Amino acid sequence: QVQLVESGGGLVQAGGSLRLSCAAAERTFSTSAMGWFRQAPGKEREFVAGIDRRGGRSYAVSVKGRFTISRDAAKNTLYLQMNSLKPEDTALYYCAAGTGFFVLTGTDVNYWGQGTQVTVSS
Repeated sequence: QVQLVESGGGLVQAGGSLRLSCAAAERTFSTSAMGWFRQAPGKEREFVAGIDRRGGRSYAVSVKGRFTISRDAAKNTLYLQMNSLKPEDTALYYCAAGTGFFVLTGTDVNYWGQGTQVTVSS
């Protein structure tokens, strides 16, 4: 059974930082491309950042330069460091894993986490 368990969400003021974590089963982590998506109220889920098995990264334009995705193979954990947060970053953030080369859209995703809420106040 695949499990992706997110943590690290919370309430932060604009300009602040948060780090999200996603713990995965070892087999899932080592064989999957990983990524983060988010969904704000009334909006569709959107891609935030992705990382392939060799560490290649991709970011949404809206977060590039502020967010950093990384993966720690020793801990089977995916991270999203979020700096200079804005109220428009408020959303439910989902960890995602895919068996293809990269996760960029929902169709690339085989497994989803349950989500962790990030709220940025102005």
